[in-house]
Amino acid sequence: MTQAPTPTADTVRRLVRSLLKEGGDDTGGPDVRPVTEDREHTWWIGSRHVLRLAPDREASLRRRRELRLRDLVRPHVPVAVPTSVAHGDWAPGLAYTLDTRVPGGTADEYDVSAVGEADLAGLLSGLRTVPARQAEALGVPRVAPRSLDALRRMAVHAAERLAAADEFDAARLHQLTQPGAAQLATQPGAAVLTHHGLTGAHVVVSADGRVRGILDWTAAALGDPAEDIAGLAVAVGSPAAVRAATLAGYGACPCLRGLWLARCDAVIRLTDHLEGRTGGSLTLLRTQLRRAWEPILLERVTDFPEDEPEP
Repeated sequence: MTQAPTPTADTVRRLVRSLLKEGGDDTGGPDVRPVTEDREHTWWIGSRHVLRLAPDREASLRRRRELRLRDLVRPHVPVAVPTSVAHGDWAPGLAYTLDTRVPGGTADEYDVSAVGEADLAGLLSGLRTVPARQAEALGVPRVAPRSLDALRRMAVHAAERLAAADEFDAARLHQLTQPGAAQLATQPGAAVLTHHGLTGAHVVVSADGRVRGILDWTAAALGDPAEDIAGLAVAVGSPAAVRAATLAGYGACPCLRGLWLARCDAVIRLTDHLEGRTGGSLTLLRTQLRRAWEPILLERVTDFPEDEPEP
């Protein structure tokens, strides 16, 4: 496979100079800078645009699909979905999209207010109304629900290693038993369009706590709605995520399933980072673990079957 070029400020400036007619700096181009130091393929362009460069051909396919999917989703949700002002290839076979910037910070910077939770409820309920056939016609894949019991087993082992590192109380995972995980299995016909990549960085929040937009739809899939509830649990905290899902019309089963997906994922991700298998921000992973394990009223009033011997 040909090694993709590494984008530089000059590369980005040359690309956007021909796309935008606004004024630039003394070098004859707009002000450009990476969104973060570890994301060399995503750049701020001035104050009003963001340029996203696909690093490989698979990502290019997702970028091109996302352009059509965002147009399909936009009328169904009450929050902003980015609009592309230009798209094409920034290198042979590698796609780019130049999007309008959604004003605001991220859920990692601002807390979501009660009205913001209603915004998230509108997002979740709106995604349920997107016609699955139209999404599938765009190439959005169907994804089978994950086995919560298999994930639970992985998390139990990971939690023991976190406990040894004094990062987590492994006994907390005993709340979810094997019968309890089976009780939270998805129901047939429950698949809906999901963002499938909700993180704090993808939830745009204003200083007053309103949710203003949802970014990066490249991982969207037709599948388990609990995945988006789980994503919101690590993005805005479990209580806010469950309240939003309840407002959107989801019952106890998908809410609790999303809660436990988030908790198990957060334990596994932090363990993988501490043991050197993944990168990222240790501070953020610890924050996500804390958010996912915030207690909610629903689990206090929902009884799981008593534990049974492991097979």
